[in-house]
Amino acid sequence: MSSRTGSHQLRNGLFVSGRPEQQKERPTATSRAVPYTGGDVKKSGELGKMYGIDMSTGDHHTGPPILKKPSSRASSSSQHNSGSVRSGPNSGQMGGHKSSNSGPIPKKSSSGSGPIQPTGLIYSGPLSSSAGRRSGQLEPTISFKKIVYGSSVTSLSGDIKMGFNVSRVAMWVLFVVILMALMAGAFVMATVKKIVILVAVGAAVAPILMILLWNYAYKERGLVEFLRRYPDAELRGAVNGQFVKVTGVVTCGSIPLETSFQRIPRCVYASTELHEYKACVGTCANPRQRSFSWGRRHSENFVGDFYISDFQTGLRALVKAGYGAKVAPFVKPKTVVDVTSDSELSPNFIRWLADRNLSSDDRVMRLKEAYIKEGSTVSVMGVVMRQENVLMIVPPPEPISIGCQWLRCLLPTYVEGLILTCDDIQDGDVIPV
Repeated sequence: MSSRTGSHQLRNGLFVSGRPEQQKERPTATSRAVPYTGGDVKKSGELGKMYGIDMSTGDHHTGPPILKKPSSRASSSSQHNSGSVRSGPNSGQMGGHKSSNSGPIPKKSSSGSGPIQPTGLIYSGPLSSSAGRRSGQLEPTISFKKIVYGSSVTSLSGDIKMGFNVSRVAMWVLFVVILMALMAGAFVMATVKKIVILVAVGAAVAPILMILLWNYAYKERGLVEFLRRYPDAELRGAVNGQFVKVTGVVTCGSIPLETSFQRIPRCVYASTELHEYKACVGTCANPRQRSFSWGRRHSENFVGDFYISDFQTGLRALVKAGYGAKVAPFVKPKTVVDVTSDSELSPNFIRWLADRNLSSDDRVMRLKEAYIKEGSTVSVMGVVMRQENVLMIVPPPEPISIGCQWLRCLLPTYVEGLILTCDDIQDGDVIPV
């Protein structure tokens, strides 16, 4: 008996002998370990091919799969690929195209699908004009609204209460003596008709006037230098009511502070002041401000309770600077915005002024900020108080007075409140805590 060979017809219409070649079934997925790709589609193998990434030509795009329009020849023939194309929830059959696919072909939707992110996930939503950015994502905006703290934070006026510790009676007596000396010199000069007498009186009065002017100009600087020279005390042996100076690293209390313009976080003291210059002709927010001088237009000064670790003993003390306490901070401010008559304002500064209802019409202004950041080295001068094993430094009940500084020709000076001194705003010297 002879075997009979069959024949079959090819796609082009020719008849050939032999049986048609049977299509091999695709191997099913096995439980072998899949290498970790880290969300990169380029390393995903068949997954990258499914999303239209050709690994051989090096043309890797991260966009959605491009559906090519089928030609007339391809539409008349049947498809031999089986399987499904994964898509979003909007999927369905494609009309007008005969296919033998077992899975649905995605239908083009108006919403589309977003670009493939580095995580490998696909999300729905309209395509964005800029690559690598999700549609509808807003740019972060900086808020410059005034921060409102509770009663536990002290709001300072900006002016340190300090002055000369000299009685008013002595000052008036000195003023009267100088005035009488000038009048007597003028009378003698008019009688004797010699100008030498008036020159002699002026030479005697001039040093007194120079000393008074020197004290008025050097008052704050002389006080700060005296406070820096004041020796540090040891907290371990300090008793209640003792006035001490402690130098160490500060840490925030229960409420950390933040500067108003630069938004410096975690501060124990924060100050923002807007100064305005008044020329001979021009408008000014403060009508009492003198011409050719700088005046404070707006200020935000805050300080709260914080901790200080003593360098000498390592003890940690609570500094009670909040709840309306009197505090005298000697911290040098830094100019962050300098506005002249012909300069252009920055958008952040305009927004800062608008949030505080301040005008910016052709004014010469300077915005200064001072702060004591957590981890800075600070000197605190106050009175020691121990309560339930808690070591505290509180403001002194009476103003702190210093005597005459004869070498510097300075009169006795006083200052009220808890004293805070910091050399400068040094971000590089901040100790991380």
